[in-house]
Amino acid sequence: MSDLGRQAHWENVYATKDENAVSWFQERADISLELIRATGVNANAAIIDIGAGASRLVDALISEGFRDITILDVAEKALAKSKARVPARGAQVQWVVADVTTWEPTQKFDVWHDRAALHFLTEPSDRNAYAKRVQKAVRTGGHVIIGTFAPDGPERCSGLPVVRHDAASLGEILGHSFTLVETRRHEHVTPTSNIQRFQFSRFQRIAA
Repeated sequence: MSDLGRQAHWENVYATKDENAVSWFQERADISLELIRATGVNANAAIIDIGAGASRLVDALISEGFRDITILDVAEKALAKSKARVPARGAQVQWVVADVTTWEPTQKFDVWHDRAALHFLTEPSDRNAYAKRVQKAVRTGGHVIIGTFAPDGPERCSGLPVVRHDAASLGEILGHSFTLVETRRHEHVTPTSNIQRFQFSRFQRIAA
């Protein structure tokens, strides 16, 4: 799918569905927050959430005291929902409307977090473009946290095909500059009480 096609799809999703009606909705982004804490970064760390949608991770990061937060999503309507939810604290957040495969980072980050964005990149060229952005954006010693559907997870989401991953396939995408620190399985319960099997893997950048 082209970046324009992705943008149109997700703008429509967030224009037509409530924040808590989508299958990926979490009242609390607990596993993501646990993995970010596990990196050991302090409140001055630069954190980016890729494909954030209207995720409540940003609320949790602000509550934890993080001050350098970037929220990126291809759908402006998704970010508008988050902005409306945290208006008094929005000055601590940079909101970026962009497709991660064509976005050009303007700073280095200590933590790259992605829950359920990468698995929508079904074309190898898009996954390669994603990896190049990680290389540009994450500083040496920085951390990459990626959550995707696990190998036994769903094959489609939001009407779109996905590519399911494990830690090994993510490592191949990221390349030799990143080493696996940990991987976890996670069962996400959707708003309609279905179970979706995820994997979350945390890598650290060990070389430029």
